[in-house]
Amino acid sequence: MTQDIRDFLPSSCGLVAFGEPTHQEPAFGRARNELFGRLVERGFRSIVLETDRVAALAVDAFVREGAGSLEDVMRDGFSHGWGEQEPNRELVAWMRAYNRNRSPEDRLAFHGFDAPTENTMAPSPRRYLEHARDYLGADLDVAALVGDDERWSREEAVLDAAMSPGASAEADRLRAVADDLLGVLYARAAELIAATSREAWETARTHLTAGAGLLRYHRQAARPMEPSDRLAGLLGTRDEIMAQNLLAIRNVEARRGGTFVFAHNGHLQRNPSVWRMGEKDVTWNGAGRIVAALVGGEDYFFVAGVLGGSGPWSLTPADEEPPLVEADLVMQVSETS
Repeated sequence: MTQDIRDFLPSSCGLVAFGEPTHQEPAFGRARNELFGRLVERGFRSIVLETDRVAALAVDAFVREGAGSLEDVMRDGFSHGWGEQEPNRELVAWMRAYNRNRSPEDRLAFHGFDAPTENTMAPSPRRYLEHARDYLGADLDVAALVGDDERWSREEAVLDAAMSPGASAEADRLRAVADDLLGVLYARAAELIAATSREAWETARTHLTAGAGLLRYHRQAARPMEPSDRLAGLLGTRDEIMAQNLLAIRNVEARRGGTFVFAHNGHLQRNPSVWRMGEKDVTWNGAGRIVAALVGGEDYFFVAGVLGGSGPWSLTPADEEPPLVEADLVMQVSETS
């Protein structure tokens, strides 16, 4: 290692983001784990990954309290297949071991900041809204408004605007319901937290904002557009959800220490994100660009990962290729990739 990323960080920086240029290359996960360990020594107490925020609640309960088992949370606590990645398993196991015999305030926290969507599908908002309804004790038949969950989660609902339920009268009503529930959740915060806990209130808000985000995503999917504009809208909506999630997580974690974020470069970079689609560039504002603008330059520090070589991707760098950026900042990744 020739340099340590901590040498570059402003002393007041609360959000450190480390990006990877592609998924499935384990070297980035190992570099992330090493870097997080070093940031923990500096006082960081939370990590945020590109995975479903609601599902990640189970991972957090395991690493903080030992709830469930490692096998359970690796299977059920990750979206997008990330639970199958060995560096993620190593991270979760290490965090659990670190937290044993430590006070609650000193324990490391695990968060996801992604929406519960996949590339070609987005689930029904029903279970997310029902969680908040039950927490509030509201008399509301969410299922009647949602209807068949499958009509929301099928691929056609995202890929074909005409097949999307996002512009239906029921969807409009559900968006109003979500907004009303969120208003009640805040209006009754004091009594709700006293009767349950701050954690239970935050969990209800997490479910409710996930449901509201899904409704926005489905509304975007229902807009008839040219393919490139449609893709830009969906990608932008997803990153807007990610940005809001990251800001909410940081708000909770700020009093305990810094927060480390790991995701694709496109989600974390400060400049607009671009995806080449045929002859046209699809451009949108990623979560990092949004968050950096809102928290200020010194509070958001981004390191872009650069892929020099990869066994899983059958990429062998030429002799003149420069080393990976993270090799200079974290460890000699080129020796492990």
